[in-house]
Amino acid sequence: MLSVNGLHTYHGYLHVLNGISFSLEKGEIFAIVGSNGAGKSTLLGTIAGVYTPKEGKIMFEGENISGIRAESVVKKGIALVPERRQIFDSLSVKDNLMLGSYHRFRQEHRQVMRDYEKVLDVFPRLKSMLDRPGGLLSGGEQQMVAIARGLMANPKLIMLDEPSLGLAPLIVKGIMEMLRQLKDEFGTTVILVEQNVKAALGIADHACVLERGQIVIGGTAREVAANPEVRAAYLGKGKKAM
Repeated sequence: MLSVNGLHTYHGYLHVLNGISFSLEKGEIFAIVGSNGAGKSTLLGTIAGVYTPKEGKIMFEGENISGIRAESVVKKGIALVPERRQIFDSLSVKDNLMLGSYHRFRQEHRQVMRDYEKVLDVFPRLKSMLDRPGGLLSGGEQQMVAIARGLMANPKLIMLDEPSLGLAPLIVKGIMEMLRQLKDEFGTTVILVEQNVKAALGIADHACVLERGQIVIGGTAREVAANPEVRAAYLGKGKKAM
């Protein structure tokens, strides 16, 4: 479904992504873990069209999408749920959700409304707060809105950047269960960037560790979780550091 080959992305003179390559199949959850500054958010932003790669190729369903505009990437079926949620505080929950369908609202209005009902079934807690301004929600509720807004784009691939950031463990568990539900019930493909390595590897099919803009470890989620360096550096087991 998605193939990334030899991706190099710069921020000014800073070489952030240095030859990233990976692929994932339809309907799988792919976890990307690593420390701060490893390039995880830049990788998602490059796939989403926020950043333009200097070298490399991004193939999505057989089409080269390298360097195309972000709004075109959304229309192709890729949605990004950014770090720190970034919902609109002054808009209601419903309006925040509808913004996720901005690119198809007029032409697919009836389908958008069906998708809206489907999203609320995934997030039933939001039904009681549709008129509430986004800025009055808790962190966990805002994260629900951010993910639900991404789903309103009707994506084939949804990418989430640190969805557990600043949230209580019980809420993190609920979010991870919801991502598994998206995969199992709707066949949605998920790329999950997470610093909560245990939670991410617990639901992922495949995973990789990103360090200094390069993939240093990759494989099935079980293989990555069993790697001694990963266990020492991210899971608090053993003394060996990466």
